[in-house]
Formats: sequence, structure tokens, C-alpha cells
Amino acid sequence: MKLLIFTQVVDQDDLFLGFFHAWIEALSKKFEKITVVCLKEGRHELPPNVHVLSLGKEHGTSRLTRALRVLRYSYQLRKEYDAVFVHMNQEYILLAGWLWKRLSKKIFMWRNHYAGSSLTDRAASYCEKVFCTSQFSYTAKYANTVLMPVGVDTAIYKRLSDVSRDPRSILFYARLAPSKNPGLLIDALGILHKKGIDFSADFYGTPLPQDKAFADSLLRKVEDMDLGRQVRFLPGRPHEEGPSIFNAYAIFVNASRSGMYDKTLLEAAGCECIVVAASKDLAELVPSRFIFEEGNAKDLAEKLEPLLKMPLQEQQGIGSQMHNVAKAQSLIELSKRLSEEITNS
Repeated sequence: MKLLIFTQVVDQDDLFLGFFHAWIEALSKKFEKITVVCLKEGRHELPPNVHVLSLGKEHGTSRLTRALRVLRYSYQLRKEYDAVFVHMNQEYILLAGWLWKRLSKKIFMWRNHYAGSSLTDRAASYCEKVFCTSQFSYTAKYANTVLMPVGVDTAIYKRLSDVSRDPRSILFYARLAPSKNPGLLIDALGILHKKGIDFSADFYGTPLPQDKAFADSLLRKVEDMDLGRQVRFLPGRPHEEGPSIFNAYAIFVNASRSGMYDKTLLEAAGCECIVVAASKDLAELVPSRFIFEEGNAKDLAEKLEPLLKMPLQEQQGIGSQMHNVAKAQSLIELSKRLSEEITNS
């Protein structure tokens, strides 16, 4: 079977979407041929049966030009694919869904986010199946939705013996944006600091231009709470550096709302970090002592305090259990399930 994929970015160096390169590699083993049409193309090293086309955002093409290219590629390549898999961007389906239907191509969409609208509903109506990882995603409500593994590449997201970690270290690894809720962790750290708890915390993340003022407010919050010695802000790093970063920290905190099932939760778990999150999806896989109430900084601080006081050996035991959780959500399992759902539909 031949597959046409629409996605945002094909670039191993992309800070936010570099992971999708590994997805394409994994899926290439399941399909005869894959053509990937992306909004922006960067560095990639993909198998011979994968062909990448760009809509040209990296060259400054206009929205109209990109829209026309979506339609042109969809028609010109009609004999080169049997089905269409749209990753995250419902806009591609809203634009070209009618054409794919006219060409008798089955449409599949991956969309995993707590937010959605009537446009999401319309895009889903074109689809044979909709995929997401969270039962709290907006798209989980559809009759044709199939829940999927998160897709962690456990071949690289694992404990690295040559990377040491401080047992009192905390990592926040996400774009500095309101939806990621980094300010909640800062509030929890302020509570711990007042109690005299020993810790260090690093925030890895680069804000989008529209979030620059928000990121600046986080810096001021750290200063106001006198956390300058314990907290550092570092720029976002390429996806391929993720394993070495996760391995340098004992505790990973994710404060995002349920419904996204952020893949970093399982990437950190794969590296044997102790994962502390508000995710209701993760709550079904790990004990309650690692889950805090959404939006509640006091509860987060209460969850972190015993972990920071814990002996290293006990932390390591929990890390091994976290790794087993990640293995059940592996990229190998995801590519297998996705290919089966697409091929057998």
C-alpha cells in the first residue's frame, strides 16, 4: 500500500516537531511507498521509499501558493498513493478533503488536543478514522476515533549510563507557552523554597514570538520569588538532544492540561526520569503519588517534596518502573497499530 502524508515539518533539527522524522522512518517499514508533503522542509535522512515534497514555507511562499500546491500535489500524485494520513493539521483536510473523496482516497487524521471546534468536526467527517492518544482529546468523542500509543522511540529514549544526574534536579522541557503552564511549576518551586527544600530546576524551551511577553513574565516571577539560584532558563534544543537532556535530571514535571498526552511524558519515562504530571491519561498508568491536581501548585509541591528527599537508590527503582510504562507506548507499537488501521480500513 502507498501512503500520502501531510504534516507540518520534516526536519530532524526542529525544536518542536523533530520527532516526526522517526515516525516516518518507522512507517516506511510498513508501506510500499510514502510521499510526505510538509509545510516546511529541513534536514532529513529517510529511506529510499520515502519522498518528501515541501509547500515552501522555508522559502517564504504565500498562503495562497501553499494552498494551491496542496491541491496540485494531491491531484498530480493521485496514482502514487492509496490513502492520505494527515498529521495534526485539520486545515489540509478542510482544503483538499473533497478532492481526495473524488479520487476515492481514504482519509485518516491524527489530532490530539483538548481544544477543537466545528471545523475539527467537519474535517473528521471526511475521515475513515481519526487517531489520538488521549481519551480527553477533543477528537476522542467521534465514533470513528481510535486511541493510539504515544509513540516513544525507546531505542533512543532510555537510561544512558554515561550521563550522571543530580537526585535533587527537576526538568521542565516544553515550549514556553501558556498552554504548557510553566508558571505553575515556578509557583510550586516557590513553596518548596520557603520550606527549605533543596532542589535545582531547569526550564528548557523557546517561546514563539507571540509568547515572548509571557516568557519574560516567567523570568520576573522567578526573581520575585527569590529563586534565581535554583532556577535556570535554557533555550529549546533539537529533538535528537532530548535523550541526553532527560538523562541529566531525576524528576520531570509536565503541567499541561489533560487531553494532549504530551509525548515528553513518555520520553522522560523512557529515560527513567520520575515523571510528575497533571495528565489524567498518565494517571491510569502510574500511582497517584505522581499525579497532581490540574492547576494546583500546592498539590504539585506536595508531590515533589518526598521525591526530592528520596534516596538515590529508591529514585532509581521508580525510574525503572517508569521505563516499563514507556515501553508499552513505543514507536514500534504505534507504527504497527497505525499501519494496521490504515491498511485494513
